[in-house]
Amino acid sequence: MPENAAGFEDPSAEVLAEAAAAFGLLASPARLHLMWALAEGESDVTHLADRVGGALPAVSQHLAKLKLAGLVGSRREGRRQVYFIGDPDVVALVRLMVEQLTARSAQAPAPVRPLRRSGG
Repeated sequence: MPENAAGFEDPSAEVLAEAAAAFGLLASPARLHLMWALAEGESDVTHLADRVGGALPAVSQHLAKLKLAGLVGSRREGRRQVYFIGDPDVVALVRLMVEQLTARSAQAPAPVRPLRRSGG
């Protein structure tokens, strides 16, 4: 396998495909919000829907996709399905990205808006 300038081997096609699939799933703001919420602790779909401001069926579908990819897991507690993080490494990546973007937006100057001319 070819090495890059730093002397590391390039990842295999399978690894790149798996990473692309995970990034594809995380390309949804709703799914990112769910991962962020679950990083703080386990929750059921009702509480997650309330937290992320989504409709229960939509949140359930997002969780099902994340679960199929192994990014979240679930277990039954009585009549409730409790969701939890299935891949802590992905959560670390999500946290890093969100924290970096939050810090960057806090440092950026406010955009200059053009003044509106009043008609009249």
